[in-house]
Amino acid sequence: MLRVPSSIEPNQFQSLSIRRTDASEMTFVAYRSDVYPERNEIFFEEHAVIVVLKGEKKFSSPTQELHVRKGDILFFQRGCYSMNESIDNNYRSLVFFFNERLLKEFVSQHLPIFQQPSPTPFADLILSFSSSPTFTTFIDSLLTYFGAQTPYLNELLQLKFQELLLHLLELDTAGQLRAILLHIYQGQKIDLDFLMSAYFLKPLSMNELARLSGRSLSAFKRDFEDHFHTSPGNWIRRKRLEHAHFLLRNTDKNVSEVSMEIGYESVSHFIKAYKAQYGLTPKQAV
Repeated sequence: MLRVPSSIEPNQFQSLSIRRTDASEMTFVAYRSDVYPERNEIFFEEHAVIVVLKGEKKFSSPTQELHVRKGDILFFQRGCYSMNESIDNNYRSLVFFFNERLLKEFVSQHLPIFQQPSPTPFADLILSFSSSPTFTTFIDSLLTYFGAQTPYLNELLQLKFQELLLHLLELDTAGQLRAILLHIYQGQKIDLDFLMSAYFLKPLSMNELARLSGRSLSAFKRDFEDHFHTSPGNWIRRKRLEHAHFLLRNTDKNVSEVSMEIGYESVSHFIKAYKAQYGLTPKQAV
């Protein structure tokens, strides 16, 4: 699974970063001029926006599938997605990453925008927008900064960060993005039932699950045990084996395929865990 932006390498992307006051850097925008393999599982460590400059591709979340073309804009909440970038070889895009601290600062600086009535609750992990002439002009202005030599690049990129969010809010006629940003600003936590049903099969660490939930690791473990009355590790192991039990009884997949699908690298370990939960081997269950 690709983890972005930690997986960004200089030979894969052109990127622009914003330096923060604590001397760290955050990748703000990356441009890729070649094509991913046909299909990838990708984990967005930060909230992200993809602007399609050319070509087509497909994205899917646990609840959606989207086919996008030039001019389409997608906002991704932090999480796991499947992508297919090989619909044609002309695909080009800009990918923006939103550090949560900067998002909170943005909302605090523009609170009147967020004091409007809240829209209906958002369920989709991916929001889709269509570009406008003013947004296209903004993107064109940003492209000139790749390779630019200016002593004020960091300050300009911080302004571009603000400008990008204001443009997106303008395109957000349903108010869904505004609701998400307010949710982030208020530090609200993701529902654990929704989170775990969406991600229990994904190869995510406890730290990554905690981050997706909007909690510290200790708070995630505490809230999880209060809600499910077991530890996250035990719950995930049981749910994965339940999924394996369903696949063995209702599909033509063999033991090795099922073992791989639920995240067991060793078939023997899968068989042992399955027998411990169900009292029989996977082959006996079919």
